[in-house]
Amino acid sequence: MPEKEVLLTGDGIKRLEDELHLLKSVKRREIAERIRTAIEFGDISENSEYEEAKNEQAFIEGRIITLEKLLRRARVIDTKDVPEDTVAVGSTVLLKDLEYGDEIEYTIVGSAEADPAINKISNESPVGRAILGKKVGDVVEVKVPAGTLKYQILNVRK
Repeated sequence: MPEKEVLLTGDGIKRLEDELHLLKSVKRREIAERIRTAIEFGDISENSEYEEAKNEQAFIEGRIITLEKLLRRARVIDTKDVPEDTVAVGSTVLLKDLEYGDEIEYTIVGSAEADPAINKISNESPVGRAILGKKVGDVVEVKVPAGTLKYQILNVRK
């Protein structure tokens, strides 16, 4: 079964590449030095510094593997062919909650880049999936565990 393609914005792929470079070129060396220093303390069976450094090394190596997989499957999103007023991956969308009148702005990104804390939502999330392909003025209904939300698309920008 082929691996699933990972959609990334230009900023997203750069961020992942930068993190990978940092982990490989700086963090690996730092952790190797910490392990060497911890070994010098003697008996590693009861050496908490050694255990902590080995655990951190395992985490860093796991993250490197994850990032390499993501980048191997990555496709950078090209929004040039999408009309300006149509929601696509890479779009920033201003929505109005029709029940409460609140406005919220989301940037639609691939799942690897999603970060709801900074209003970057995945194209695979309920809201992201509901608004993809829609235009300014459209009203969408989003089914969520708490019920159904209704949003109107007020603005779309690339």
